[in-house]
Amino acid sequence: MGPAGNRSAGPFGFPHGGRNPVKELFGKLADGTEIHRWSLENGGTRLKVLSYGGIVQSLEIPDRHGTYRNVSLGFGTIEDYVASSPYFGALIGRYGNRIGEGRFTLDGTSYQLSVNDGENSLHGGSEGFDKAVWDIEPFEQGSDVGLYLRHTSADGEMGFPGTLTTKVTYTLTEHGDWRIDYEATTDRATVVNLTSHVYWNLAGEGSGSVHGHELEIAAARYTPVGPGLIPTGEPAEVAGTPFDFRAARTVGAELRVADQQLLYAKGFDHNWVLDKGVTAEPEHIATLKDPSSGRTLRIATTEPGLQFYSGNFLDGTLVGTGGAIHRQGDALCLETQHHPDSPNRPDFPSTVLRPGETYRSTTIHSFKA
Repeated sequence: MGPAGNRSAGPFGFPHGGRNPVKELFGKLADGTEIHRWSLENGGTRLKVLSYGGIVQSLEIPDRHGTYRNVSLGFGTIEDYVASSPYFGALIGRYGNRIGEGRFTLDGTSYQLSVNDGENSLHGGSEGFDKAVWDIEPFEQGSDVGLYLRHTSADGEMGFPGTLTTKVTYTLTEHGDWRIDYEATTDRATVVNLTSHVYWNLAGEGSGSVHGHELEIAAARYTPVGPGLIPTGEPAEVAGTPFDFRAARTVGAELRVADQQLLYAKGFDHNWVLDKGVTAEPEHIATLKDPSSGRTLRIATTEPGLQFYSGNFLDGTLVGTGGAIHRQGDALCLETQHHPDSPNRPDFPSTVLRPGETYRSTTIHSFKA
């Protein structure tokens, strides 16, 4: 097919016919590197993705009346993403979530990682995959449309061993599902935990708090943490705690309960141990619904964990794509993943990747109203 940027655009900036990806210049980094934005639409879902960080700048879906809103948080300029983004919409790697003290030992060798969250390493360190410029190639396959995103991380980058070659596929299906397929290979033993950091507000970006959203998570256990948000011991039962989302209830139902775990994180910022564990194919694990608009998000994954973050550290200093200020609780994240600090926890499912192996993970986001 010809260059996507040469295709004519229809209303909303998407191509006539509603599926072929459109490429446009979004901005430039300080060193002159061009950052492009890809727009694609299929099955009623509209997606805009940046080559910087593989970032989902916006994701638009209709409500029960057919009215479209952007349901993810983001910025309008590349300068804002570079200066102050709390991982809005980004691809996360090499290691999503936290590694205690930024250290781990693998095959008898100790590694010191970039420390960027107190004494811990968070989301791959200070220059993680969220700040990389990804190579992007559009595709159309049958009734699906999408993007291939590729990035190679050098041996020793942020302290991680091995040259890691990563391919992430964003697919919009004919039903409007957003599917993410992750793949990675390495030339030395390393650890890998890739995820996506979209901030969801199903009422629409800039519409206010998500505390009235209803959330259901298929997990009877979660991993309690200490003050640095590193798991402290064995997974604990959610029964009888604010962490019990086995039956749908509002995000804010027990958000202000005087529970030590909520005090540590200023809300929810914890990993749920999914009942299904690691699976070969994606299985349903969570449902998020906004009663006001009727928009519903269902998530299926192959991963064993889900990090639910309730937007606790949004502090009113960031202005989003729609011009609104984002305050605490104005969005939430549902990050499919392996458990935090797994490289230091042999009792958790392994995140080790060795030469000759291929890391694979899939997460599917399905929408309806």
